[in-house]
Amino acid sequence: MNVGRLTALVAGAILACAFAPLQWWPLAIICPAVLMYLWEGATPREAAWLGFWFNAGTFTAGTYWLYVSIHVFGEAPLYIAVALMIALVAIMALYHAALGYVVARWLPQRGALRWLVVVPAAWLLIEWWRGWFLSGFSWLSLGYSQTDTWLAHFAPVAGVYGISALLLVCSGALTALLIGTRQTRIAAAIVFLVPWVAAPALGSVAWTHPSGPPVTVAVVQGAIPQDQKWLESNKQTTLDLYQRLTETTLGTRLIVWPESAPPVAVNEIVDYITNIYREARAHHSALVTGVVRFADDEIGYNSILALDDELSWYNKAHLVPFAEFFPVPSFVRSWLRLHSLPYSDFTRGGDNQPPLPAAGLNLGATICYEDAYGSSMIKVLPKADALVNVTNDAWFGHSTARHQHFQIARMRAIEAGRFMIRAANDGISGVIGPDGAVVARAPEFEPYVLKSSVTPRQGLTPYARVGNWPIVSLSAVALAIGLWVRNHRARQP
Repeated sequence: MNVGRLTALVAGAILACAFAPLQWWPLAIICPAVLMYLWEGATPREAAWLGFWFNAGTFTAGTYWLYVSIHVFGEAPLYIAVALMIALVAIMALYHAALGYVVARWLPQRGALRWLVVVPAAWLLIEWWRGWFLSGFSWLSLGYSQTDTWLAHFAPVAGVYGISALLLVCSGALTALLIGTRQTRIAAAIVFLVPWVAAPALGSVAWTHPSGPPVTVAVVQGAIPQDQKWLESNKQTTLDLYQRLTETTLGTRLIVWPESAPPVAVNEIVDYITNIYREARAHHSALVTGVVRFADDEIGYNSILALDDELSWYNKAHLVPFAEFFPVPSFVRSWLRLHSLPYSDFTRGGDNQPPLPAAGLNLGATICYEDAYGSSMIKVLPKADALVNVTNDAWFGHSTARHQHFQIARMRAIEAGRFMIRAANDGISGVIGPDGAVVARAPEFEPYVLKSSVTPRQGLTPYARVGNWPIVSLSAVALAIGLWVRNHRARQP
């Protein structure tokens, strides 16, 4: 590996520090600028390798916790865990290899158009593409690193990809300041400053408004270790724990349990759920819990059950390939279903499920990493006045995964302009405000009842109205202009 590729690998790995829990957010500008600088004068082949090693570094350092879920808790053999991790890192790296090739082969070679417009646009399109193509993996999108900076004020307007675009333009401006002409440097300095100057003004805009009185909330965190969660010998202990913790919250308007809180299909504990429901109703409380359930035809769902005046369901729509479902035809799945673990093969829920009514709120619901797909969540916002996410990040132990996931949840709250209630099995449970601020947060890895309140909100942010299409369309136009300019210049005598 030559010096350039090694530099790209190191810069990519350091980029992972821009995200939670370290949140060294300036790295989200500096590290991409390093790669843009390395691309200067590189051949298409070398630019592709530079892009490959940059993303390989980012996803090796940023998603190392896959080893914990696959090998430690999933009990897969070490060689399988390593192979799967290498496969994911390689796929992510190939996205940037393609980007590097395009940058060197077809985009303008120098100048303000390259650094401030075209390369940021191409990078943004690649980031957006990997967020949905073949189920998508939007983890470590650059914009998530800015939940605690002024740039977060752009989230209600342009979403997380809009923030990524601003960061990439700043990276391009930094590159231009280093190697551009005097005029280009002046333009780059202005472009670099504009987002930071404009952001505080956006922060003063209230895109949504309260639509009712505050509702008291209690998040019940069971903190069941993942290696004990599905043990038959531990089932009753877990059920008793959730019942005991819930009894301390009765009278709170809304009680929320995490993903698959009961360690057994809800069909098998109807009496248990009924008894808790009766107690909750007697104290004017509603219960929302993640459960595993099976329909009459033995089709399984990863669901959220809401118990209030009526019984309501939300079924997880964005399933994890090879973990929650087998991406094969249905007749093959019927042969592959495993009954030793109730979540081994789920059926996806519908795309346009209504919000869950509970405690006077209409909850836009997501399960686990579904909240990483912001454009999918905006469909429910016209009717939802608050958000709820139930998850089980115990799969990743004490790694950085739970911090990254919590940061993603904060971004969703900012985009929607709504409170989010987050119930996790062992952390991070919390209540997030419509500005992304953490209103309340439970200690991690211990049974705990977190009490807080949320206020229902109505109205739609600009992002909730239009989604990602404006920023993606602008990037596509910018890329097309860059391709035309390079081609036009190539024809000149």
